[in-house]
Amino acid sequence: MTYQPIKRGVICPTVTPLKPNGDINPGMIGPLVDFLIDRGVAGIYPLGSTGEGPLFTTEERKAVAAATVEAVEGRLPVIVHTGAMTTTETIALTRHAQSIGADAASVITPWYFQHCDEALEAHYRAVLESVAGFPVWLYNLPKFAVNNLSAALVTRLARTYENCVGLKDSSGDLMTMCAVNHLQDGRFNTAIGPDSLILAGLALGLDCSVSGNSNHFPEIVSGIHEAFHAGDLAAAQKLQKQLKAASDVIGSAGWLTAVKGVLAERGLPVGGVRPPLPRASDEAIRACLAQLRALKVDLSRV
Repeated sequence: MTYQPIKRGVICPTVTPLKPNGDINPGMIGPLVDFLIDRGVAGIYPLGSTGEGPLFTTEERKAVAAATVEAVEGRLPVIVHTGAMTTTETIALTRHAQSIGADAASVITPWYFQHCDEALEAHYRAVLESVAGFPVWLYNLPKFAVNNLSAALVTRLARTYENCVGLKDSSGDLMTMCAVNHLQDGRFNTAIGPDSLILAGLALGLDCSVSGNSNHFPEIVSGIHEAFHAGDLAAAQKLQKQLKAASDVIGSAGWLTAVKGVLAERGLPVGGVRPPLPRASDEAIRACLAQLRALKVDLSRV
C-alpha cells in the first residue's frame, strides 16, 4: 500500500452534475474538477452528502466514481465515498473504487437502523478485509446516519488494519478527532467536516478538512488553510468568518440546490438536485447571489 496521507488543505466533496431530466451528467465532471484543482483544493471526494451519493443507484454511483477518477487523471488524490446501508453493497462499491484506480474509499456508518459498536466493528472489519491493501477512510456523520463512531472503535480499527488510513468526522466532536489524530505514528489522516470548525481543527493539529462549501467557494476554504499554514492567523480568522456568513446565506436558500445555483453563476451548469431534495426558486437563487456579492464573495466565472 503506497497511500500518502493528505496532511494539509481542503478535500472537496464534489457535487454530482445532473441533466435536466435528472440523469447523471458525466460530461460536466471534468470541468468541475478542473475548476477545483485550479483553485487549490487538495483532494477530490465524490458521492458524499454534498454529492447526493445515497440518492443514486449502485450503478450510478459506480459511473460517477469512474468518471471522476478519469477526469482527475492522477493530479490529486480521489477518495470515493462507498458507504451504504448494507455491508454487501458497501463491499461491492469499495471493491469497485479499488478497481477503477481511486486512491482510497471513504465509508460512512450504515444508516437508518441503530447499531451497537460490535455490529459497526463487524461491518468495518468485513469491508477492510475485503479490500486488503486498499486505503479506507472511516466517515462519521451521526446526524444523518444515526450511528456514531467512537474514538475507541476508530482506534481499534486503525491499529488492526493497515489500510484503515483516516477519519472524516462531521459530528463536530473535536475531542474525538484529537484522540485519534496521532494514530499509526501520524500516518492516520484526520479531516474535519463542519465548515464552521475548519480553523479550530487546524489549530488543534488536525490534518485537513472536507468542505462542501469548497465546491462553490474554493478560494475561501483553500485560503483558510493557506493563511493558517503561513502563520497569518488574522487572515485565516477573517476568511473563516466570511465562510460562516456565506454558508449561512447558502443554507437559507436551501443548501444543495443553492450550491448548484452558485456554480451555475460561476460558469458551471451542474443542474439541479435529485428528488426528494427540494429545488430553490430562481428568485431565491438570485437573492442568494445578491447577498453573497454583498459579502464580497468571489463569484468570478471560469
